[in-house]
Amino acid sequence: MSHQTSLTERGSFAVARCSCGWAGPARRSRDRARTDAETHALTLPSPSPPPDPVDA
Repeated sequence: MSHQTSLTERGSFAVARCSCGWAGPARRSRDRARTDAETHALTLPSPSPPPDPVDA
């Protein structure tokens, strides 16, 4: 699953959102909201490598 983050603004607040459905807390600082999104992306589990084929 690809995670694409965006920043949504409502009045004086900014919220980081992700395509996976995650949303960070409302922040007055856009920079802090971007940091929330970066932290979210860094804490995601790494995709598992495909299983090795088994000789039949």
